[in-house]
Amino acid sequence: MTEDVRCIEDVLAITASDMQQVNQHLTQELNSEVILINQIGRYIINNGGKRLRPVIMMLLARALNYAGDQHINLAAVVEMIHTATLLHDDVVDESDMRRGEKTSHEIWGNAASVLVGDYLYSKSFKMMVTADSMDVMSVMSKATNTISEGEVQQLLSIGDQSLSEGDYYQIIANKTAKLFEAACELIAIIATTSEQQRRQLAQYGQLLGIAFQIADDVLDYTAEDDALGKNIGDDFQEGKLTLPLIYLLKNGTEQQKQAVSGALNDPTAADFMALRQLVIDSQAIEYTRQQAQSKAQQAAQCLSELPDSQSKQALQFLCDYTWQRNN
Repeated sequence: MTEDVRCIEDVLAITASDMQQVNQHLTQELNSEVILINQIGRYIINNGGKRLRPVIMMLLARALNYAGDQHINLAAVVEMIHTATLLHDDVVDESDMRRGEKTSHEIWGNAASVLVGDYLYSKSFKMMVTADSMDVMSVMSKATNTISEGEVQQLLSIGDQSLSEGDYYQIIANKTAKLFEAACELIAIIATTSEQQRRQLAQYGQLLGIAFQIADDVLDYTAEDDALGKNIGDDFQEGKLTLPLIYLLKNGTEQQKQAVSGALNDPTAADFMALRQLVIDSQAIEYTRQQAQSKAQQAAQCLSELPDSQSKQALQFLCDYTWQRNN
């Protein structure tokens, strides 16, 4: 009888041996003759947090009884692509903190961060060739293209107070959820599941990724800096409209709408702490959390065809963890 999965530490314990292999593989593949690539790549990967996407891939491989070793390589590919997007994001957003540490561009500068991000992208495609699967290449090439589109969509939406919930969901589906979706679909491909199960697992990843990003948008108003690992209010300062503000602009009182609109007209000069309190005191946080919970519950339903196992339990647990987490 398997033990119940009750906390994130249980999930990480289940995947610990697999993730050790993923981390070793990442270290080996980052062994470039160019010292700066090693320094920046290892700096950001060593500050890698919980590595949620590779963890999900390890759990799916176990749940599907996959007997090969390509899941280790593909998990490293996904983490490398994620790392590349972070390097580029931090330059675009001019962020100075990531996971509680200085961002790479704060240490090495913008040019080095962008170029090493490019290196990680190209390296990841070299690694995925070893899977010898056109399906794998197709999924990942489409995913990286979609992520780039999401980044540009978000850039174009900066300061746009007419941004709808539908527009917001499209941006986060492309920018954040697409890599979750691709990660899950890759495991379905190498485990040779049915087309129906492949679609369900890809949808699990997409919905979980959307829930993850919505929850992130809540944390930008409710978390403390030291728990969040970055400066609270960063998204607002950059003029990004996330779901709490979109909700208030549409459903708030006239006073709330005016306060939000006025702050968004000049985010860098606005009193973020006052705006934060206004958001917390409104229905915006509760509404946003409900949307994250709804997406997470839909994600859990996509696992119905998986046989019962501790890994399936862990994947189900992650649905609740994603929207309830505090960092």
